[in-house]
Amino acid sequence: MEPNELLAKLPVAFAEPELRQEMSRHGKYLVVGKGDTIVREGQYLDFLPIVLKGEIRVFQQKEDREILLYYVRAGQTCMMSLSAAYFSNTSVSYGVATEPSEIFVFPTRMVSEWQLKYPSWNSFLIQTFRSRYEELLGSFESVAFDPIEKRVMTYLANRSRQESTTKIVISHQQLAYELGTTRVVISRILKGFEQHGKLNLFRGYIRLK
Repeated sequence: MEPNELLAKLPVAFAEPELRQEMSRHGKYLVVGKGDTIVREGQYLDFLPIVLKGEIRVFQQKEDREILLYYVRAGQTCMMSLSAAYFSNTSVSYGVATEPSEIFVFPTRMVSEWQLKYPSWNSFLIQTFRSRYEELLGSFESVAFDPIEKRVMTYLANRSRQESTTKIVISHQQLAYELGTTRVVISRILKGFEQHGKLNLFRGYIRLK
């Protein structure tokens, strides 16, 4: 892809022409499929991704459970990757595409250099840390204080609102991964919701009432 075409895909307005030139020179365009792993736990990161299109699910895995941290969507980058870039650490999480996605990646050595040179890049990084901090704090509060039944219904209601449909395509195991619990617990809760007329269960999806 030509540099100008690539820059045109960026959902973020980086103001400085010099920064955009450096992005076109150092950046690399990637297309990944649904389910592709972009980052693995323990991997040394020599790149920083910005999502142009699609979505990346960032999570940690402990034995048979997954703990969702956040999603990286168009115009966003990954805070965990940023942290690894600053401190030359290995990744503490996984990043997996939830749908076919387009990604712009840069060498990690450019992250701090651009932050000193370009105000718009500095603002982008600060906003990333702020928004991810708020998301993680909200997730922590939910896990710490909300009963699992409330978390399940809140998740389904949010998905329904985001996707503008009452049909939520998700398995019990996937829902368990999203909420950091087990499939047995999710199945029990969903069955109770169905008995109380809040939703209907089907193979591979849930329909809210």
